[in-house]
Amino acid sequence: MPEKHHPDRITDVERLRAFMNPLRIQLYRLLYASGSATASQLAERLGKTPSLASYHLRRLADHGFVTEADDRGEDGRERWWQVSSEEGWGFRESDFEGSPEGAAAVGAVARSIFDTRITQLRTYLDDRSAWGRTWTDAAFSSEWLLDMTPAELAEMEEELQALSRRWRERVAAAKASGDTAGREHVAVHLYGFPFRP
Repeated sequence: MPEKHHPDRITDVERLRAFMNPLRIQLYRLLYASGSATASQLAERLGKTPSLASYHLRRLADHGFVTEADDRGEDGRERWWQVSSEEGWGFRESDFEGSPEGAAAVGAVARSIFDTRITQLRTYLDDRSAWGRTWTDAAFSSEWLLDMTPAELAEMEEELQALSRRWRERVAAAKASGDTAGREHVAVHLYGFPFRP
């Protein structure tokens, strides 16, 4: 049976609270996209001080979300960081039911993640002409309105995770073989949630 790959599921409120600071979500996302980076490099991208970025990276490390990238620091003076898992992390609201502190953390982190994603999309929309026709023709935005059960929605999420994993593995293999020409970071945002018109 093939090994199952899943994001690290956060069930402890203290671990989830590590992401209540929006800067930590931004640092994590940049680090995930970069593969590895120093606090100074990440701070420069976010317009923050290296000491502030370093502090928040250490807090993420305390909770197991990032680790030092030992193979990157050549002179020992720079500390390189990387995410702990390529599968990322996630959480279920139901794991925090009955806890006002947990509910507050779920709400704050979910809103912060959403805000970060929307900011990223707005940046692309504002700058899309700079990307050129090849990229703008390839970019997409999709919305489907379906009548589903909770079980069907959960099954769809599993299928989308498997599809994403297949593409991550394909891209990693291509990069490992030296196929790096024309590659850019690509964000894919899909949302699935119930609504009543």
